[in-house]
Amino acid sequence: MNPVKIFLLVGDPVKQSLSPAMFNAAFESLRLNSVYVAVEVPTKFLDDTVAGVRAIGISGLNVTTPHKIRIVDLLDELDDSANLVGAVNTVKNQRGKLIGFNTDGDGAIRALEENAGTVKGSKVVLLGAGGAARAIAFSLVRAGAELTIANRTFPRAKALVSDIERKLGSSANSVPLRRDRLRKVLKNADLLINATSVGMYPNVGQTLVTSDLIHHDMVVYDIVYKPLETRLLKEAKSAGAEVVNGLGMLVHQGALSFKVWTGKQAPIKVMESAARRELGRKDK
Repeated sequence: MNPVKIFLLVGDPVKQSLSPAMFNAAFESLRLNSVYVAVEVPTKFLDDTVAGVRAIGISGLNVTTPHKIRIVDLLDELDDSANLVGAVNTVKNQRGKLIGFNTDGDGAIRALEENAGTVKGSKVVLLGAGGAARAIAFSLVRAGAELTIANRTFPRAKALVSDIERKLGSSANSVPLRRDRLRKVLKNADLLINATSVGMYPNVGQTLVTSDLIHHDMVVYDIVYKPLETRLLKEAKSAGAEVVNGLGMLVHQGALSFKVWTGKQAPIKVMESAARRELGRKDK
């Protein structure tokens, strides 16, 4: 029998992650001799962790908050998807060479379009400018959306817009994440996306946008998946807006990671079912 292949999720925190259940169900479904484990890695230990991946031959990584940008400098090579975005959520160990990929943006767009239709031509307000937000921003612009980025640290939003304009030759806008500015840009928005961790367990009472800023013709998409119905989505529902939760992005970005690692099409329905079961267990 071939030796077991080990895949890791590295981040801080990772305790609530659904990824181990999701990926291990996928490996079992396709009878692959592989295992996936979540490992909590504080920032100060990221360099040592990557060195350990090389030393013991870990087959691949998923990378989550807060390491998606920091890990870029520790890898040997970046795929076009990661090079464009400047952030990594997937690493493949190719015979000792660590190659970074980014499946977040395309995973988010696939999940969104599966639930709410095409983003082409839509006016989109994106909350956040971190690793996941960067990936989603690039994918939105490439898909033909009209994008405005709102971030509490405004210079980061401006820098992301500059990167998009420089790398894609397409325009985007940025605003400070303040209620007065949000009210103005959301008035005519078709889609609001929360790409921050605000509202994620255990801080389930938090939201960056309340119902008075949301109109009923808008789609509100929160990439947070624990809880499935965040405070933002509750606010959106009360305003009559259509809502999309974060589970679809988790599954679709995971399916793309699975393809990177194995070369095989991921069993998406198996992964989604496993994620939902695990989410139910964690809620108890």
